[in-house]
Amino acid sequence: MRRTTTALLAACLLAGAAVGCSKSGDEKAKDCAAALTERTGGGGADEPTVSEAKRRVDALDKTLAGMVRSGYQSVAKDAADALDEKTRDGGKSRPEACEPLSEDDYTGLLMAKAIDGLGWTGEGGEFDRLKMVESLGD
Repeated sequence: MRRTTTALLAACLLAGAAVGCSKSGDEKAKDCAAALTERTGGGGADEPTVSEAKRRVDALDKTLAGMVRSGYQSVAKDAADALDEKTRDGGKSRPEACEPLSEDDYTGLLMAKAIDGLGWTGEGGEFDRLKMVESLGD
């Protein structure tokens, strides 16, 4: 009986330690972003969390929608095409570091890293529409 109790106690302690050592969602996202750096051409220091990636992608979406409403459909299409090409190149296979993420979170990180890889982010990692427009003119 004593051996069984000792074994159960050891198993519980190991399970508790494993749970305590698991990475947070933000750490998993940063690991995934780092793994996507080479594929997207983004900066190595650009490791957005899932929420930061979503804000970056939302800012791009709002900018493109505003451009279309203002009559700049061709520039918006050029930007969307450039992003599509960059994400297609970067997303050919999902890196192992990205496996723990949901499909939506992975796609958001891939797009955010592609935006950075295109040079469309500012110093703080936020989307910069002026940089996007300037790069499309090259």
